[in-house]
Order: sequence, then structure tokens, then C-alpha cells
Amino acid sequence: MSDFQLHAPEGATKKKRIVGRGQGSGRGTTAGKGNKGQQSRSGGKTYPGFEGGQMPLYRRLPHRGFHNIFRKEWQIVNLEQIEAKYQAGQTVDAKSLCEIGLVKKADMAVKILGDGDLSKALTFIVDKVSASALDKIQKAGGKVQLIEVKKPVDKKAPAKKAAKPEARKAEEKKPEAKKPDAKKAGA
Repeated sequence: MSDFQLHAPEGATKKKRIVGRGQGSGRGTTAGKGNKGQQSRSGGKTYPGFEGGQMPLYRRLPHRGFHNIFRKEWQIVNLEQIEAKYQAGQTVDAKSLCEIGLVKKADMAVKILGDGDLSKALTFIVDKVSASALDKIQKAGGKVQLIEVKKPVDKKAPAKKAAKPEARKAEEKKPEAKKPDAKKAGA
């Protein structure tokens, strides 16, 4: 016997169940589907939540509000938390906040709020800072550098073309054609 001769373990493969081949087989006549009704027909299946024609629960309940797909999630950090974890002269950014454990994700937007006091001069490189936090940071001698988010360019919108100056001049010089007077034409 060779090393590479493989076979399925005993009981892993089973014979296909054959139905609808006479009463003597044990699965003839109705082929194991019972007597009559929607479930015995071919293609007679219903969808999840179907209640036999009664108005299903998911349609009886009102649908309120909507989910904003453009919502931006912020990770909030207060000045009192930063005061406790940072030394004077350090840089506060998403990566350092994540390493310290004040935020969970380094690639998510961070906003600094002004709850608490700040006595150390720190450099902040974050996405957003509240007005009260900005005031306290600057009073402590710190700097704030906001991260600019580039807006995606809409490729579907056609670019607006400015009319050529020569074309505008030509339009201005054209004399207007005189329309015949209605009174003269009828007389």
C-alpha cells in the first residue's frame, strides 16, 4: 500500500436519498412532503417573516427616522485627562493618545474638549478643538495644529468651462436684427 492512498473515513459518505419511486420504497406517493398544501408543491416556499398572508410584524411596526451614512464619528478627550497623562513639551496626537489609552483607534478623528484645566505647554495635532479648550491651551502656552481633511473630488460632476474672451467679444459686436412691427405688417 502506498503512502498517498487516501479515502474518506467510514460513515462520511452516504447514499443519496431517492424519493417518489413507488409506495414499496417507503418514500413514494408524496415523497416525504406530507399531504397537499403549499409546502408540498414545487417552489412552494415562503420568505422569512411570512405570517400566512397576515400583515407581518416588520410591516406592522412604524419606521421612524433614518441612518445618516455621512455621519462622522469623533473620539472625545478632555483636557483633564491630557493633564494627567502628558508631560510638558510633548505632542498630543491620535497616535500618542492611542498608545496612552485615551482613545481606542489611532486612525479615527479626535476632538479635544475643555473640561478640566491645563497647566503644561503642549502641542496638539488633532482634528478638532472646542473654543474653551483652545483658550485654555493657549493660556498654558501650548499650540494647536488642526488636521485638514481633503474633500474627495466628484468625478461625475462636469467641469464648468469659462467662455473664451474672443467669443464674448464677437457676441457683443453682433447687431441685433430688427423685428418687423406688428402694426405695419397688418396695415
